[in-house]
Amino acid sequence: MLQAFKLIWQCNKKSLVLKVFYTLCTSLLPLANLYVLKILVDSVTQYAGSGFETFPQTLIYCIIAFCGITLLNRLINVLSTVNNDILTQKLIDFINNLIQSQSVRLDLAYYDNPDYHDTFHRAQQEAAFRPIRILENFVSTLSSLISLAGVSVMLLVASWQVIVVMVVAVVPTFCVKLYKSRRIYRFRREATQTMRRSNYYGQLLSDRTYAKEVRSFGLAGYFRQCYVSIRRKLVSQLLAISRRLAYYDALTAIIEAAALVFVLFFLVRPAISGALTIGSFVMLFEAFRRGQGYLNSLVSGVSGLYEHKLFINNLFEFLKLEPAITSPDNPVPFPKSVEEILFDNITFSYPEMKTPTLSHFTMRARRGEVTYLEGENGYGKTTLLKLMLRLYDPQAGCIRINGIDIRQFDLAELRHNISAIFQDYVQFYFTARENITFGEIENADDAHRLADAIRLADADSVVSRLSKGLDTPLGRQFDHGEELSMGQWQRIALARQLYSRAPILLFDEPTAWMDAKARATFNATLETLRPDHIILLVRHREV
Repeated sequence: MLQAFKLIWQCNKKSLVLKVFYTLCTSLLPLANLYVLKILVDSVTQYAGSGFETFPQTLIYCIIAFCGITLLNRLINVLSTVNNDILTQKLIDFINNLIQSQSVRLDLAYYDNPDYHDTFHRAQQEAAFRPIRILENFVSTLSSLISLAGVSVMLLVASWQVIVVMVVAVVPTFCVKLYKSRRIYRFRREATQTMRRSNYYGQLLSDRTYAKEVRSFGLAGYFRQCYVSIRRKLVSQLLAISRRLAYYDALTAIIEAAALVFVLFFLVRPAISGALTIGSFVMLFEAFRRGQGYLNSLVSGVSGLYEHKLFINNLFEFLKLEPAITSPDNPVPFPKSVEEILFDNITFSYPEMKTPTLSHFTMRARRGEVTYLEGENGYGKTTLLKLMLRLYDPQAGCIRINGIDIRQFDLAELRHNISAIFQDYVQFYFTARENITFGEIENADDAHRLADAIRLADADSVVSRLSKGLDTPLGRQFDHGEELSMGQWQRIALARQLYSRAPILLFDEPTAWMDAKARATFNATLETLRPDHIILLVRHREV
C-alpha cells in the first residue's frame, strides 16, 4: 500500500495534497449543514403561525448559513473533480512510462517465458486505474471516519445503543465485501492466461498482420469460434461468482433495513412524548441514515483498499523483475579498431528448451572478410547474431572481440558498435527518413550519411517513388501513409542498418525479398563495406 502512495507522491505532489484537502472539506461541511438544519427546523417550529412580520433574525442567519455551506460544498466538489482528472491522467502516464521503461530494460529471454507474459498482462491491466483507486479509497475511508465521528457525537444525544445497532448491522456487509475482493482476485489471477488467449484470438481477427492469411485460408470462423468459446467460459465463471455474491448482498441489505426499523421506533417514542424536539428528531434520524451511509462508505473504502492492494501487487511484481544481462560495474572501453571476433566453444539453449541450439560452436571472423553462416533452418545461425548483441548470453563458452569477452563491455556501447538487420526486421510506421535514421537516432540530421545509406542499400528507387520523398509516412496504419512491397521494405531496413557507422555488421538473410538485380547490387555493396568492417552474413546453404 505504501508503495502505491509513493508512486502517487512521485507523480504529482500538489494534486495529492489538494485531493486530501478537498476531501476533508467535503467531509466536514455536510456535518455543519446537518447541525444548521436542526436549528432551522427548531426555529421554524418555534415561530410557526407568528406571521412574516415577526420573521426572526436567527432564521435568516440559518437560511443564509445553510445555503452558503451547500454552495461552498458544491464549489469544492467542482474543484475536486478537476483535480481528480489532472491527477488521474498524470498517474496513468507516469505508470505507463514505468511499465514501458521496465519492458525495455528486461532481457529478451523474458519474452520466451509464458509466466512473464502473464505478469506483464496483469501489470498492464492494473496500471491504468489501481493506484488512483487506492488513493480514492484511502481518502474516502478518511472522509468516512471524520464524518462518522461527527455523526456518532450527535447520536450520543439519543443513546449509545443506536450507535451499537448501526455498527453491528454493517459487520456482515464488511465480511461479504472482503470475501468478494479475495474471490475476484483469485479468479482473475487464475484466468490470466485464458484472458490472454482470448485477446490473442481477437488480435488474429482484427490485426492487419494476420488479415491476408486469415482470409485466404478461411480461418475467421474458426478463430471466432475459439474466441466465443473462451469468452463464454469466462463469463459463465464470473456469473456464478456474481450470483453467489448477490445472495450474500441481499442478506446484508435485510439486516441493515431491520436496523433502520429499530432506530425509527427508538426515536419516534421520545419525539411523540415531547422528550425530543422535532428538529432534534430530524437531526438524529438523518444522522443515523447518514451514519449508515458513512459506515457503508467506510466498509467499501477499507475493502476497496484490500482489493486494490491485492491487484496492485501485480504491477509491483512486474516492476521488481530484474534483467540478467547487464553491463559490468567497471566496463572495458570498446576497441577503437575491431580486428576479429571469436565465437569460443559456444553452447546455448533457449529457456526451457532441452535440446541446445548451439553446442561447442567455435568460429572466427576477421575484418576485411565476409563470414558466411550457412546451414538448414534451426542450426542456430540467427541465434549467433542474437548472442553477438547480447540479447542472450551463452550457457557455456564466450564471444571475444579483439580477445576481450564481450561481457566486459558496457552493454549500450557494445550494441552501438554493432548494426544488425534480422530476417524479421521491423516495419516502422514512420516517415522514410525516420525509418532510415533510426539506425543511429543520436545523429539523425546527417544528410550526407543518409544519402550514403540510401545509395548503398539501393533504396534510391524506393524513395523516388514516394509522393513526399523521404518525408512520406510508410505503411497504411496512419493517415497519408504509403505501403511498400516486402522487397522495398527490406531495402529501407537495410538502409537503416547502413546508416549506422558501426564497425560490425550482422546480416540475417538480407536479400530474401530482393530480385536478382537487387541481390547483385547488394553483393557489390558488401565488397564496398568489406575492407573496413567485420561482416557476418546468414544465408541458407545453396544445393
